[in-house]
Amino acid sequence: MTGVLNNVSHVGNGTSNASIKAEEDDIPLSEKLKRSRMHSSSSDDDDIPLSAKLAQMSKKPKLEPPVSPQPRNKSHSDQRKEYSKPSNEKIKKENTLSSPSKVKKQEKPEEEVWRWWEEQKKDDGVKWKFLEHKGPLFAPPYERLPSSVHFHYDSKPIKLSDHAEEVAGFYARMLDHDYTTKEVFNYNFFRDWVKTMNEEERRTIKSLSKCDFREMHQYFLKLSEERKNRTKEEKQKIKEENLQIQNEYGYCILDGHKQRIGNFRIEPPGLFRGRGNHPKMGMLKKRIMPEDVIINCSKDSKVPAPPKGHKWKEVRHDNSVTWLACWTENIQNSFKYIMLNPSSRLKGEKDWKKYETARCLHKVIDKIRADYRADFKHKEMRIRQRAVALYFIDKLALRAGNEKDEDEADTVGCCSLRYEHIKLHEELNGQPYVVEFDFLGKDSIRYQNAVSVPKRVFKNVKLFLKNKKENDDLFDRLNTTVLNQYLRELMDGLTAKVFRTYNASRTLEEQLERLTNPDDPPHAKLLAYNRANRAVAVLCNHQRSVPKSFAKSMENLQKKVQIPYNSSSYIADRCKT
Repeated sequence: MTGVLNNVSHVGNGTSNASIKAEEDDIPLSEKLKRSRMHSSSSDDDDIPLSAKLAQMSKKPKLEPPVSPQPRNKSHSDQRKEYSKPSNEKIKKENTLSSPSKVKKQEKPEEEVWRWWEEQKKDDGVKWKFLEHKGPLFAPPYERLPSSVHFHYDSKPIKLSDHAEEVAGFYARMLDHDYTTKEVFNYNFFRDWVKTMNEEERRTIKSLSKCDFREMHQYFLKLSEERKNRTKEEKQKIKEENLQIQNEYGYCILDGHKQRIGNFRIEPPGLFRGRGNHPKMGMLKKRIMPEDVIINCSKDSKVPAPPKGHKWKEVRHDNSVTWLACWTENIQNSFKYIMLNPSSRLKGEKDWKKYETARCLHKVIDKIRADYRADFKHKEMRIRQRAVALYFIDKLALRAGNEKDEDEADTVGCCSLRYEHIKLHEELNGQPYVVEFDFLGKDSIRYQNAVSVPKRVFKNVKLFLKNKKENDDLFDRLNTTVLNQYLRELMDGLTAKVFRTYNASRTLEEQLERLTNPDDPPHAKLLAYNRANRAVAVLCNHQRSVPKSFAKSMENLQKKVQIPYNSSSYIADRCKT
């Protein structure tokens, strides 16, 4: 197929076969031989991916002679300074010879890299000595709809109060979404919406079925189209404004170093969606105000100023935590935090410790595996369940799973597996002793897997399921807390989560060892790395849920591939002639 695509790139270039032949008649024989040699050498590149060939074709000619290799201790920015700047005349001359291409943007000078991993580490619980930042950026205030746009109830236009109109707008934006067809979503929305109404609105609006949001919906669609059709100048202006906001709120000073903040914007109000069939979908996510926010910074820093007319809930100086601000959201009553970017020192140290713990597990993994395999035959059912659960967590990279309340999404992990999530097969597709899993994991991502297990594991699972029915726990004598307590006795800092990190890292390492060659070109190494990452994703069940618009997108793609004569084989035949 690559060869076909390479030939297709020459079709339709505006030159007929007859004219090409006429031109070749005037070419000297020596020149023809040169061209034939060039053509034969290019055929050796058929196995190179098309994207790599296009990248090679689009490369500009070098503007200066090669520079001798730089010592390793020099930074990348220092190496760039030693390159000589080409003259304007030389650039103009080469531009006339090369095909037109996009001009590369001038490279920005690289920021100073804080080599925090080379500093001496202390385990005193202190995360920082100095922390200063500007605080969070709040959502803009609500702007009322134009007077020409109305909400209708029972076919009559009604002018809503500010808060009620804002919440009605959240629903109107989602009219073409599947959520508004779900009973739970509509019930939760209407219940919370009524709370934002004044007395007169409550007396009038009694049923969601009589509410007409269509005019509001059309207005929001119009706004969306206007945003898409902005001019280049308007987009550039917005980009510059966002960059200015990023520079003001997106950085902090941590121990004398400028560090990037991960999420400095507080989420605007809206309707909660959740993942899967969440029982709280449709509830109103309230607007977060400065009075809800706790600020964390050092005592000797400049405390960020709250918006005019407001004050912070509290200002703390706690250097044992890594968050810059926090508040409580009203849906799950959980804390939300403003944290540093993954490239920051605090995040880097956390990741470093995670992988160091996985390294420690590598030293004792053989003993742990031997122990839980021996426990498959233990007299106590509690120990047997723990052993089988550990086997699944280790071999299948399952999450441990926690108990869920009734108002939370029904997602499970290993320790919270139930009777209906497991099927046993003495033989399946030629494999003996197969355990089939089917459940919703984290973020309501479905986990489906049929795996052949040792006979002893199969018999134990069969025993655990005996005399149980739907909604009964598979591991009724085990939970995540008990399992992690046992693991900490085996190794300091060991939890079920560490097994997942360890096995993912081992898989990546083994795949890279198998797929890569030091002599491979960069594009081949990148391909190998992506394939290795894919193997890790399969192990950990990392996948996107199917988008709601998937069917429509596929339909549009099918239309696009309906090229003239409706056949790729037609193009291949044309290329051969």
